[in-house]
Amino acid sequence: MTARMPMSTSRLANGVSRAICDGFADFHSRFRSITQQAAHRFAQRDWRGLQEDTRRRLEVRDLVLAQLLTQVRARLGDRLHSRLIWVGIKAVYSGLIEQRDDWEVAETFFNSVTRRVFTTVGIDPEIEFLHTDYAAPPTQSRKPVFRTYRAETTADLIRKVLSDHPELHLSAHAIDMDAGRVATRLASELKCHGGFTNVVTAMFANAVFYRGEHAYLMGRTTVHDTTIPLVLCLIHDDRGPRVDAVLLTEEDVSLLFSFTRSYFLVEVERPYDMVAFINSLIPHKKVAEIYISMGYNKHGKTELYRNALRHLADTHDNYQLAEGQKGMVMIVFTMPSYPVVIKVIRDNFEFPKDCSRESVINRYHLIFNHDRAGRLVDAQEYEYLVLDRARFSDGLLAELCHDASKTVSIDENRVVIKHCYAERRVTPLNVYLRQADVEAARAAVVDYGQAIKDLALTNLFPGDLLPKNFGVTRNKRVVFYDYDEVCLLTECKFRKIPQSRDYDDEFAAEPWFGVGPHDIFPEEFLQFLGLTPELKQVFSVYHGDLLQADFWNGLKQRLATGELFHVAPYAEDKRLAYALPPERKARTSDTVPESERSITLG
Repeated sequence: MTARMPMSTSRLANGVSRAICDGFADFHSRFRSITQQAAHRFAQRDWRGLQEDTRRRLEVRDLVLAQLLTQVRARLGDRLHSRLIWVGIKAVYSGLIEQRDDWEVAETFFNSVTRRVFTTVGIDPEIEFLHTDYAAPPTQSRKPVFRTYRAETTADLIRKVLSDHPELHLSAHAIDMDAGRVATRLASELKCHGGFTNVVTAMFANAVFYRGEHAYLMGRTTVHDTTIPLVLCLIHDDRGPRVDAVLLTEEDVSLLFSFTRSYFLVEVERPYDMVAFINSLIPHKKVAEIYISMGYNKHGKTELYRNALRHLADTHDNYQLAEGQKGMVMIVFTMPSYPVVIKVIRDNFEFPKDCSRESVINRYHLIFNHDRAGRLVDAQEYEYLVLDRARFSDGLLAELCHDASKTVSIDENRVVIKHCYAERRVTPLNVYLRQADVEAARAAVVDYGQAIKDLALTNLFPGDLLPKNFGVTRNKRVVFYDYDEVCLLTECKFRKIPQSRDYDDEFAAEPWFGVGPHDIFPEEFLQFLGLTPELKQVFSVYHGDLLQADFWNGLKQRLATGELFHVAPYAEDKRLAYALPPERKARTSDTVPESERSITLG
């Protein structure tokens, strides 16, 4: 019996590359299959199902990769770590995906395979797509991702757009009413453009963007040679599907694609083209962030890394500790010229922190899978990140060596970070309040309280409410970014402070009542926030309900019964005018003095 000849390197590379290509096709097929359910969920008002689909879609990639890696290891056997074979696999794979409309996402998928096989330190361009193999799309678009609409009036134009989407199940009456309302809003908003009031041409994406309880038609139009966004925001409530708001500025549309928002479900065959179309509406938004917003978060992370490499090549400033109060759990550093911070978990946490490294990572995973409601900064997780030692300040290197030696290794030329998170840099709220003028500080404190409420609506309690754990974005929006103590609100026990027994209790060093590990006393919030007396008063006026256990327990009860809330990603003044039902009218009053108002949950 003759010995079986080992398979040649070329045949092995060819077979494995095809297996990886098939694995990617399986991943993207499952990804799109879940995405396609969004239209049905919206039509049925199945918000729980849509929420579950969003979570399941985030898990698809790892499920497919686990199955694929089992196949790859079996095929390669003792040659699994042969770089020669993997150079060949990459070359064949690049040719196999050349005719795919999602080639750029396929390249990132390949990188995920090789990094799991080799646990690569840094990037190995021989076996990874450090840069895309295709500077220009390798295939021609078979059909455009948008359609151009023309009509004689704005109302007719909007009527055509809405009628072109039967999957939204808009009634004929709703289409007529919404077309008129949108036309009226456009005429009002566009007066500033030289009296221009009639929009008769527009381009809209063919696909509907779904997220939470909203659906979006993404479009643009031209007014006096200036391109402006034209985005229709739809909801589906007891009155049926209808247009709820119109967004006409880059800033408003950019907020839809914010790094603080959960990912859209949008069905596209050619992501590259859709990203390009959305980028035409919000040209200052990074392409990476648009990919992430569309659910291609891993490829978005690839684009972020490539963008960072280009920035490093064109700049000379160093990494340094980020501004704000020193973190007890994370070492946070940044480069002044680049709007990203890198967060590394410390080896040990100082008192009173009693969490573990594993619990911190689990909390970041919780946020990744959770509705971010426009208030949670998206954290991209990186492993074995390699940075140039020469770009680090001496103080930062010393702190990394002393406090994160289990995660960070430093040699003559490199700083190797085994695990870290990258987040968009924001100004810490405590820093912002010290620097802002009176009106800006007041507005930030009002939004700070609203941020806490928005998080509560999604069943999240920050744990540590101190302003140092919140930040202010360039749009002056307050967001939360410190997740080491975040927990589900339904796991908390909100209590009133018991009545003291006597005068001595009031001044005792220890509380006169028992305190459990999950007990929270909202009455104490205000005294620990570190706000000035004036800002404490602002907080109390607008958000005094946050200082009452009844508020939290009432919301906790509603969440426990399965009630879902959704925080709209646009301001109230962007909404179209609709007649309020009687019960809403009864709760809406402009006669209450500002000093007595407190924002409550409706």
